[in-house]
Amino acid sequence: MTTREAAIAAASRYFDDGGFRDDLAKRVSVRTSSREEQHQGELLRYLDVLNRTRFEAMGFVVEIHPNGLLERAPFLIARRIEDPVLPTLFCYGHGDTVPGEEGQWNEERDPWTLAVARTSSGERWYGRGTADNKAQHAINMEALRHVIETRGKLGYNVTFLIEMAEEMGSPGLAEFCRENRDMLSADLLIASDGPRFSTDGPDIKLGTRGGLNLRFRLEYREGAHHSGNWGGLLANPAIVLMHALTTLVSRNGEILHPGLKPDNIKNSVRDALASVTVVSGQDDPEINPWWGEPGLSGAEKVFGWNTFEVLSFITGDPEKPQNAVPAFAEAVCQIRFVVDTDPDTFLPLIRKHLEDEGFEGISVEPARMSMLRASRLDPEHPAVAWAAASIEQTTGKPVTVIPNAGGSLPNDIFLNIIGMPTIWVPHSYTGCSQHAPNEHVLPHLMKEGLEMMTGLFWDLGEGFP
Repeated sequence: MTTREAAIAAASRYFDDGGFRDDLAKRVSVRTSSREEQHQGELLRYLDVLNRTRFEAMGFVVEIHPNGLLERAPFLIARRIEDPVLPTLFCYGHGDTVPGEEGQWNEERDPWTLAVARTSSGERWYGRGTADNKAQHAINMEALRHVIETRGKLGYNVTFLIEMAEEMGSPGLAEFCRENRDMLSADLLIASDGPRFSTDGPDIKLGTRGGLNLRFRLEYREGAHHSGNWGGLLANPAIVLMHALTTLVSRNGEILHPGLKPDNIKNSVRDALASVTVVSGQDDPEINPWWGEPGLSGAEKVFGWNTFEVLSFITGDPEKPQNAVPAFAEAVCQIRFVVDTDPDTFLPLIRKHLEDEGFEGISVEPARMSMLRASRLDPEHPAVAWAAASIEQTTGKPVTVIPNAGGSLPNDIFLNIIGMPTIWVPHSYTGCSQHAPNEHVLPHLMKEGLEMMTGLFWDLGEGFP
């Protein structure tokens, strides 16, 4: 039986029989924390051992390319060319993770061992990289495999890129894609990352917000000095830096400088978000309605606007605070931004603003190797309605179309540098604890993701949108 339903049924059996869980466990066991140099060998092993073998068994030709900006994080390119005249699908995933945070997980779980737990709210699979992004690109790989095995072919060509430095801002990826634009050229990107905004039904996103991390540092002197002898005489850099930051963002999270946020939300984006209601799920933190830009809905705040966050603030010795005026203060902050603002203006704008406000000596520098830029596909593109219809056919559920995700991904590189429409179909959920201890996925979402991606990739063989 070579039908769409047969391919989806085969994918479901693979999941129900434990095949997907076992494959995910192998992926999680590879310690692919890209920020830690000691894991360089693991980054390569993830590509060369786990993924090369899997792709070659599916009839792909696999090459691993060096990263000119970050040697320890190469790129895997897997290509299946059924006929050069056929259209090409582009898929993307990242195998790197944030650090494991060993010793901080509940139940003394090892972050690099897939752990199955049954709770009152259902089953969960714990492990670093489960949600971000190993399970998600594994789902898409396995969906392609089941279409190939059922139909005997895809009916189109595929280029699949897996990078190993997304958690560092994808350094080197833009340069690699520019240099290899002809090889990577494709007609449509379908990839998976980030969470669904609701576990009740699937959604697709057409781009992402950008992300710029900045390090603010104020250092007045060498070494701390006794607060009894010097308090009141020596300026405290922590207090000065705190006040400097409050000239950029209010106590309620509103960005104060107009140059760091859009002038408005476009009508097309506002209309698309009108039907999106952001609520806290069972495992999510409670939303603070008073926080953020006043006058916006929750969906507009997270999908249609810019935010300024303080990610960390350090002064003195947090582990062993002394009765001393500290010598320095440092804050790592982040601006998440939509396509309607120019991130290249942020750094000089902030520096000039602090100078104009009389804050001398505060250095402001990028805190990551590179910046992920914002991007957004036109919601009227025919691929959007096509993808939504395919997913609805598989799941029987309405699909929510969101103009861009709240998080950041290198979508700008694919949309604007290589030049292809981009569709993102997430398989995780907002309470998954990605980038934190206890990262996990919900198996019922994994299974549904596998089924709907199998349907999507099957439908592509009937004709590209």
